[in-house]
Amino acid sequence: MREKLQALVALQKVDLEIAALRKSTESYPRDIAELEKQLAGVQSAVAAERAKLDDLDRQRSTLEQTIAQEKEKVRKWEARLSDQRTTREYSALAREIDIAKKGQQTMSEQLVELGKQAAAQRETVKSKDAELGGKTKDLVDKISALKAKLAEVEAQVKAIDGKRHDAASKVAPDLLRRYETVRKKRMPAMVPLAPPEPQGRNAACTGCRMAIRAQLYNTLLNSLGYDVCPSCQRIIYVEAAVSPSPAK
Repeated sequence: MREKLQALVALQKVDLEIAALRKSTESYPRDIAELEKQLAGVQSAVAAERAKLDDLDRQRSTLEQTIAQEKEKVRKWEARLSDQRTTREYSALAREIDIAKKGQQTMSEQLVELGKQAAAQRETVKSKDAELGGKTKDLVDKISALKAKLAEVEAQVKAIDGKRHDAASKVAPDLLRRYETVRKKRMPAMVPLAPPEPQGRNAACTGCRMAIRAQLYNTLLNSLGYDVCPSCQRIIYVEAAVSPSPAK
């Protein structure tokens, strides 16, 4: 029985090593997702500023085309002035030309204002681009570092999995089945009993701290076997059951 329990202790040692490795990186996927969210937010903020600049440039281009069209229209109207047969027709066309020129002046002022806004926005984009470059590098470096650590741990776990297979093959099938059942719910799945104290306190399961009946403790002490904790269902045993056999 001692060999059986020692084999299971060796298996659980491997499982606890794997669990510790996984626990050390359990926050990494969440951390990576948060960093990627921050990166997307920074990129989105810069994209929004660029979109504003693109919109201003489109407005300027449209306004420039409109002004050019209006100037061409006025040029044609001015060429027709001398062809007007009556003073009334001449005055009417001259008035249209004047209105069109005033409209051009207004649009020219708007174009100047859009130019100023575009220049200011271009500086904003330039500043945001520089900020993005710094933040992007910082965030990408952090994400890469976490992914590298995660990959390193996964590689370690994969390597240990081979050791686990060997350890599991040495455990008695019935004991292994019991262990695997408990392991899915809680770890460690196998714990020693804390011996009773001189003051009369009963032995206790070191997994859940529940007191163990004196009769069960004495049975395990005499048989050096194992049982199941009535409270947490862990496999329980006394330390002597897994201690090396005394030299003869």
